[in-house]
Amino acid sequence: MTIGDDEALQLVVSLHRLTRSLRRASTAGSVHLTHIAVLALLTRQGPARVGEIAQWVPCSQPTATAAVIGLEEAGLVRRESDPADKRASRVLLTERGAAALADIARGEAEVLAARLASLRPAEIRQLAEVEPLLRRLADTAD
Repeated sequence: MTIGDDEALQLVVSLHRLTRSLRRASTAGSVHLTHIAVLALLTRQGPARVGEIAQWVPCSQPTATAAVIGLEEAGLVRRESDPADKRASRVLLTERGAAALADIARGEAEVLAARLASLRPAEIRQLAEVEPLLRRLADTAD
């Protein structure tokens, strides 16, 4: 079975709407999306230069620089010399940054759990079966 472009578009729209609504309804609504993306990428990829962050997010280098500065001022990331090139620096996630990202995810999960409570048990099982597939699709992009 294949999925058509229209069905794929509707799935993308639904996933975006769900993600945005979870973010707005949780405490993550006050955190800039680019900041969340940078924290998540550093968690998954490890230390990176600002140029790499800009490619991963994706965003412009000035946007990535501004995000890193904001995260650094909040104590969520720090910079250190790049061992491969002492003229450059790498951005690293701090313990506080990892904790902040975990708090954001927990807040969104709490909102989602409350919404799931309105579904029938069979619908919840269907969603639980889809999660590994969504994770695999997300991992493919990396």
